[in-house]
Amino acid sequence: MSLLPVEDALARMLAAARPVTETEVVAIGDAQGRVLARDLVSRLTHPPFDSSAMDGYALRAEDIAEIGAIVTVIGESAAGSRFTGTVLPGQAVRIFTGAPVPEGADTVLIQEDAERLDGHRVQTRFVPAKGRHIRPRGQDFHEGDVVLHAGDQLDSGRLTVAAGMNHGSLDVFRRVRVAILATGDELLPPGSTLGPDQIIASNTLGIAAIARENGAEIIDLGIAPDSRSSIEERLAAAQEAGADILVTLGGASVGDHDLVQSTLVGAGMELDFWRIAMRPGKPLMVGRLGDMQVLGLPGNPVSSLVCGLLFLEPLVRTLGHLKARNRLAAATTAGPLAANDKRQDYIRAKLERLADGSLSAIAFERQDSSMMQTFAQSDALMVRSPGAPALEAGSACTVLLLREV
Repeated sequence: MSLLPVEDALARMLAAARPVTETEVVAIGDAQGRVLARDLVSRLTHPPFDSSAMDGYALRAEDIAEIGAIVTVIGESAAGSRFTGTVLPGQAVRIFTGAPVPEGADTVLIQEDAERLDGHRVQTRFVPAKGRHIRPRGQDFHEGDVVLHAGDQLDSGRLTVAAGMNHGSLDVFRRVRVAILATGDELLPPGSTLGPDQIIASNTLGIAAIARENGAEIIDLGIAPDSRSSIEERLAAAQEAGADILVTLGGASVGDHDLVQSTLVGAGMELDFWRIAMRPGKPLMVGRLGDMQVLGLPGNPVSSLVCGLLFLEPLVRTLGHLKARNRLAAATTAGPLAANDKRQDYIRAKLERLADGSLSAIAFERQDSSMMQTFAQSDALMVRSPGAPALEAGSACTVLLLREV
């Protein structure tokens, strides 16, 4: 099987993706980041009455048609405590922001444009237009209006308006369930005492973080030794838990000790592809087992993380009804780069913000895919297309952002 270009591999994987259809009702306080499953209709009108946009005096515009006009203050209207009378000619009501505008008033004179006189009188220093500083009833939305739509992700603004529409709970799509299985006789969980030939299974934490950052729920299947029975046992657990995606870490190639692919195929997985023209991350596997999409990531930590960002993140977002996330940005190279070969290269780099606001990418000297430290120190991955020519320092390049700079 020839190496598949990254763009083709991603397109094939997403074309087979099946977004979740199940929904659940969650309290609005727990709905941040979730995706609405149906249109949200307002249960009330907002504002529910004509209200003042400023502190000042509610009055009739015709009574203050010129600077120096005097009106008599007959009461007060505050938020939660309205003035119940009617403003008559020559009268005004002291009013505060958000308070109902009393009957008879059609304008608010802000307090900075008014001078208090003796005997509850106010003299104008400015002539506002009729209707000034009044928020009309229903200016924002009316009862029965569709304000938010199915597919909207609930952020601060959308949660605020949902609450303002008097919704205490919301119908959302359930989270995408991502089951993660690390494989290998040599692996032990973090915090373990290692034997002479053992290493820590670190990939699980990073891959789980990528999935969670994109709204997924994690099913940790632990570590399976290199045996078909142990892998089959974890596979059954993933299916029992209703996983939408099974992510395997390591063992997806076809060596004597790489049992993941053959075990999954033996269990009924339809293998789509498993070798990608990229570095790091060539031995990536994509397939489907029943309703569960399978993504086999390389065992090397950096390869696993790069593939997680390029493939797992968009897969989770597609299944979860989230818009694609664009991590790409323009930059220049801080140093020269050699010509690239036939694989798309992802080079770990630090970013520096230049005086003009542009980004300069500084590649790490060592790029071995087992070196987790350089990935943790990187701000971005410099993307080098297959066959890309050598670049001089200061040349334009594309970077995949790992964090804000």
